[in-house]
Amino acid sequence: MACAGDPMQSGLDPFAPMVFKEGTTTLPSNPPNKSTLLPFYVTQTTIFKFAVDTNSIAIGKDGVTRYTVVITNPSGGMQVQYEGIRCDSFQWRLYGTFDNNKWNENPLGSWAAIKSNIPNRYQAALAQGAFCNLNSQETSLKTVLQSLNPKSFTGDPPAPAF
Repeated sequence: MACAGDPMQSGLDPFAPMVFKEGTTTLPSNPPNKSTLLPFYVTQTTIFKFAVDTNSIAIGKDGVTRYTVVITNPSGGMQVQYEGIRCDSFQWRLYGTFDNNKWNENPLGSWAAIKSNIPNRYQAALAQGAFCNLNSQETSLKTVLQSLNPKSFTGDPPAPAF
């Protein structure tokens, strides 16, 4: 008698790669909350300042962590974006931007590789420093928020434990 999960009976290969199926993404209904914006370190060479709205961080069951990021240039101009990060593939996606007091969907948004060797590597900093645990999504919001603590956040992957 075969077990219910027997791949010989079900025809499913337990070692086959999982196919990514993205869940529905809804843009935020409000602009970022200034009281919950948390600045984070990216690199010494960037001229921009970066902050994440901690109220916007959503850890999806589809493996995507979504968040609002505020990028401020040296003259004070701001760009506000709603993005997602996939830890399993080290990719990011732009869902929309906030401009003229409204969110605008990015209909052409697609998954792109996160680059970790450029000055404005903020997606890499968030992925490596808070949202991911190596190539797995961090599923505890409390842990993500603790990782974003400005006193200890480096934007680098955690050091291996020996």
